[in-house]
Amino acid sequence: MLYEPVIGLEVHAELLTRSKMFCSCAVIEGGMGVEPNTHVCPVCLALPGALPVINEQAIAYTILTGLALNCEIGPFNLFARKNYFYPDLPKGYQISQYEYPLCRNGWLEIETAAGAKRIGITRVHQEEDTGKLAHVGELSLIDYNRAGVPLMEIVSEPDMRSVDEVRAYAEKLRHILRYLGVNSGDMEKGVIRFEANVSIRPAGDEKLYTRTEIKNLNSFRALTQAVDYEIARQTAVVQAGGAVEQETLGWDEARAQTYLQRSKESAHDYRYFPEPDLPPLEISPEQVRAIRAQLPELPDAKRDRFMREYGLSHYQAMLLTEERAIADYFEACASKWKTSSEKCKAVANWITGELFRLMKEEAEVEVEDKVKVEVKVEDKIKPEHLVELVILVETGVINLNTARLVFEAMYATGRPPRSIVEEKGLAQISDTQALRRIVEQVLADNPKEAADYAAGKEAVLKWLMGQVMKATRGKANPQMAQEILLAALQKRAGQI
Repeated sequence: MLYEPVIGLEVHAELLTRSKMFCSCAVIEGGMGVEPNTHVCPVCLALPGALPVINEQAIAYTILTGLALNCEIGPFNLFARKNYFYPDLPKGYQISQYEYPLCRNGWLEIETAAGAKRIGITRVHQEEDTGKLAHVGELSLIDYNRAGVPLMEIVSEPDMRSVDEVRAYAEKLRHILRYLGVNSGDMEKGVIRFEANVSIRPAGDEKLYTRTEIKNLNSFRALTQAVDYEIARQTAVVQAGGAVEQETLGWDEARAQTYLQRSKESAHDYRYFPEPDLPPLEISPEQVRAIRAQLPELPDAKRDRFMREYGLSHYQAMLLTEERAIADYFEACASKWKTSSEKCKAVANWITGELFRLMKEEAEVEVEDKVKVEVKVEDKIKPEHLVELVILVETGVINLNTARLVFEAMYATGRPPRSIVEEKGLAQISDTQALRRIVEQVLADNPKEAADYAAGKEAVLKWLMGQVMKATRGKANPQMAQEILLAALQKRAGQI
């Protein structure tokens, strides 16, 4: 019998607010880089008498995300206590949302091999993050710096049917969160984490069967490997005549397999009840309209507009809109040339080619040296400098080969291209008489190759052209030089 997987994702994303969800303690992204338990207070440590206060910015960020995911915004919202007894939250419960989430009934469209597919969003709600546990021998150490950080949970419908769809959904969601500016997407810091709900069923069946939940997957690689493994494991269990049990699983990256953490709790196990220390939260239509006005142009819409307005290919537009900062940089360069798709394509080629190459090389050096610094493209090459470089090539001042050298110097120094060209004497040789003298000298120095061309070996032309470029240190105008070289060769052939 054939089985198909049924997969839903719960995504937890820390919000980029300055303070925690219910107190004024500073948020340290991922809780990393500072001494343990230094960003805490009576509220996030649950000391007697301390009372929570809702972070307004966190609520706005969650509503903004809900709007980007085509959700309905609930006018009446209620925080609840989710009771569980683990030491990573000192209260013995988590303040979350249950019956009345901020956002519900949305969707996100992904690209699949069969075309576009809509994945339902059940809810987007707000809660607080937990502390971090470190296990050292027989001891468990707790750092509460992350406890109480605003955590947004995005719960999908079980609409995914393959590992590829899971990855496409996760990547698309992370992409949108970064565009909105509500989450950095830095998985190394654990600020976005995935939990996959996986079940299988006979192909063609519409019934939902017993599922397992794989917790705390903090990379796309871990997510796809864990889901793939769990599908195979459940299939093997069912084919052997067994039954899948509802369980909470962890993922062992080293052994590449899931492992049992505990029997899966149901909602009633958490004993949800309204948080008595927080009043109901009412969201007015005016507040929703004000937040909707803050929505940026989202990646898909920006990609389509780049294709339409700048004449870019789907692939180019997709690369340029992968990061909002890169998309903004491209527009700063190309907006003046909307009527000239060729110039816009030239800018796009420089960004997706040489710029991406240099940024990748710099990032690899930083990783190797254990120092990670986010490269800001505008600090490397100003938009007006890239525009100037395109103009220098277009007007024949420099050729493409020289432009690549100039581009590297621009990236390293931040200087404008014209000053680099002038300082290094890189201006293209476009003087006809000067090029003719150089061509004649090359042919005089290589009589055999000139004779070979005259004898019909046209392939030697490329080699001779290389000698011309070498003689001019790459500064010859290639088109002019080739025309002069061809004319000289044909003249010699006619004299033989």
